Amino acid sequence: AFNLIVFKAADFSYEYLINEESSIGASLLFNLQKNDNNRDYIDGPHYQEKFAFTPFYRRYFSSKYAWGFFLEAFGMFNVQDDYDNYDYDYIYDPNISVNRNIDTSTNVAFGISIGGKFVSKGGFAFEVFGGAGRNVYQSNKEYASEIVPRLGASLGYRF
Repeated sequence: AFNLIVFKAADFSYEYLINEESSIGASLLFNLQKNDNNRDYIDGPHYQEKFAFTPFYRRYFSSKYAWGFFLEAFGMFNVQDDYDNYDYDYIYDPNISVNRNIDTSTNVAFGISIGGKFVSKGGFAFEVFGGAGRNVYQSNKEYASEIVPRLGASLGYRF
């Protein structure tokens, strides 16, 4: 929900509870931003990743079953577009045309996050988390960012 509203990206996750203190899971992120010269794209916050697959391990620190504050270690396979070389002169003069090529980089990152998960008696879950990782492999270092974000607020159901 957070990614869709703020970053125009869809994020789907599944988490499997190993025991009362830990879980494993994975997330898929699809960037829905247009990767052309659309002014709406560069005016707002955005992910540089156009796709990300993120497996994770979480350790919960609460007396309740997989509930409350957690620490997360994650890996991420991501594909990034180069959005850093826009010519911003066209924002002030819409008659200026901008011609550019969008280059990509395929990357592998590792990182950590912190967050909290809260589950109602009926099974509805809310979680919020934030963290960062570092790309340790980049197919195109000229266009890849070193740091990747891991941010989110989600709603779900525990069954």
